[in-house]
Amino acid sequence: MMLIRPMRQSDFGALCEIAEASGPGFSSLTTDPSLLQGKIDASEAAFAADIETPGSERYLFSLEDTSSGTVGGCCGVEAAVGMDEPFYNYRVGAIVHASRELDVYRNTPTLYLSNDYTGASELCTLFLNPKFRSGGNGRLLSKCRFLFMAQHRERFNERVIAEMRGWSDDDGQSPFWEALGRNFFNMDYARADHLSAVSTKAWIAELMPRYPVYTTLLPPEAQAVIGKVHPGTEPALRMLKAEGFRYTGYVDIFDAGAAVDALFDDVRAIRKSRLAEVKVADALPSGNTRVLVSNTALKDFRCTLVETADPGDVAETLTLSAEHAQALQVEAGDSIRYLVNR
Repeated sequence: MMLIRPMRQSDFGALCEIAEASGPGFSSLTTDPSLLQGKIDASEAAFAADIETPGSERYLFSLEDTSSGTVGGCCGVEAAVGMDEPFYNYRVGAIVHASRELDVYRNTPTLYLSNDYTGASELCTLFLNPKFRSGGNGRLLSKCRFLFMAQHRERFNERVIAEMRGWSDDDGQSPFWEALGRNFFNMDYARADHLSAVSTKAWIAELMPRYPVYTTLLPPEAQAVIGKVHPGTEPALRMLKAEGFRYTGYVDIFDAGAAVDALFDDVRAIRKSRLAEVKVADALPSGNTRVLVSNTALKDFRCTLVETADPGDVAETLTLSAEHAQALQVEAGDSIRYLVNR
């Protein structure tokens, strides 16, 4: 059985392997062991904290194969970005130059350095080992966060965002960075991406251009990737769009990957998830409907994917097998949250 649970100290080795496999451009993971350890420590503190309003808490989850104990992926949610250091994006805008006398009208795309996402909750740190990319594991890893967020609404903000990994070639080179960022930072893309993960963001404000960037001055290959995502990120982007997330003109300052956002209550999985009472049986009702099911706990949160009879969108009870109930740490009569995975 594949099970989602909060990341713990024993996952450190697996997290190091995941960070190594994620490659350049995945700035929410770094291969620095001390920083990865810090992420686990911060996540455990977030799950243990008594929260009245969302702050800089970051919740990390592991995908575990319960039959072997192997961790095959991770994902996370940051409660509110930019609360302890600036959170930067480029906002894609336009400047119009016109001369009636010369019969010239030019609408020029521009990039503005922005902190507009400050305070938003961010979906982050999702990576699934290629060996686990089947059987609905990607959907489980991505959507489990929505069940957690729906259950613990007070810990998150009205706006939810996700920064998508931008386009780079097989060698990890970003044409956007080579055309723009390198001119101001005097370092390669991998180095800048690493620094953004391991240090404060003050150096970004110190070195980035303070005026709008006219994208028409960039090489065509750099212009072409503004708002484009890495091929390996396209499935995640499609899934988020199906949940109601939209690209609204914000891109990453390093690789120009698209950022997408939605209002909390407009996210389909949050809106459609329901509470039900647990019934426990020897086996699941026969059927081929995939249903995400989680308990309602905080630090002992558990979520899994079951294949069962379609419970509908407003079921008052949901039948689980004894095995699934044990994995979710629930008993008959307890409340669970479920989402029909359509």
